[in-house]
Amino acid sequence: MTAMTNPAMIHGDTSPRNIATRPGRLWLVVALALTLGACAGRSQPMGPPVQSPAIMGDSVIASDGYVLPLKSWLPEGEVRAAIVALHGFNDYANAFAMPAPAWAEAGIATYAYDQRGFGATDQIGIWPGTDTLVADAGTVVDLVRARHPGVPVYLLGESMGGAVALAGLGRSAGSEATTDPIEVDGVILVAAAVWARGTMPFYQRLPLWLGSNLMPWMTLTGRGLDIQPSDNIDMLIAFSRDPLVIKETRIDTIDGLTDLMSDALDAAPALSAPALILYGDHDDIIPPPPIEAMLRRLPADRHVVAFYADGFHMLLRDLNGDIPQGDIAHWVADPDAPLPSGADLRGAERRMMLAEQATE
Repeated sequence: MTAMTNPAMIHGDTSPRNIATRPGRLWLVVALALTLGACAGRSQPMGPPVQSPAIMGDSVIASDGYVLPLKSWLPEGEVRAAIVALHGFNDYANAFAMPAPAWAEAGIATYAYDQRGFGATDQIGIWPGTDTLVADAGTVVDLVRARHPGVPVYLLGESMGGAVALAGLGRSAGSEATTDPIEVDGVILVAAAVWARGTMPFYQRLPLWLGSNLMPWMTLTGRGLDIQPSDNIDMLIAFSRDPLVIKETRIDTIDGLTDLMSDALDAAPALSAPALILYGDHDDIIPPPPIEAMLRRLPADRHVVAFYADGFHMLLRDLNGDIPQGDIAHWVADPDAPLPSGADLRGAERRMMLAEQATE
């Protein structure tokens, strides 16, 4: 791929494995850091409440006054269901500009907002923490439910957004979380980022730990990595030119993402809401082992797993993105019906294979 369409530039080094792929550069950084001494990373956790949360025009105002830019796509007629959509790492609400109009035609309203530290929010690139991301998601779900009383509300998360959704819905009373579980009628996880720290080999964990503790402010671009997030090249080119897409990522932010992914995988056994889980066989960003670890931990019932043979990480924006888009609309309308694409059959086969491996 050309530099313009290089996926690492588009995703701004979206996963910790990108650090380990450039060992020479990283160890040089570590050597310099040892001479400079360790320094603390930055974060932007939620502040104390100063008002009631509200949707005001094209923004969500959180309880601490923080502004989350909001995009919405509404049906022309009756709203039969609503989706609160959470974008991926270094992305923003525009991630759903392609699928949301199709969902609107099916009577589904979509609300997507820029999560803290991303898009057009304040302190771009500074990690807000799992609890803050989950609290914001819960706030928007509550506001959307109040706007559409009596209408089922679903939480959809793509990549990092999937980790936020899973961490938020799978929280239990005995956990160390400071926020309550998010209550929705169902959850949709698209290429969920569940690459937890425990699933990484030592040679990936160590550079991440050293970088985040010694030089957390250092940014990485991931140039030169041979990763393809989608087969939709025109979309990738436009995406890479979008000024609201983060191109350089702080190491402490990558470390924070890893914490979130670990929280999400830990929360999987407690996920009780009906779920639709989508994954592409050509996903170069989140490898199969973490996804399989999540599937092993999920409760056996109430979850539909869909595997797409031609799907990439940016599944809803691929050239065949209309297929998973249609599956989502169909599942929202009838969670018990088979998916039109048949991807749920492949998903069931994968879960059966994992179950058989666990008994061997």
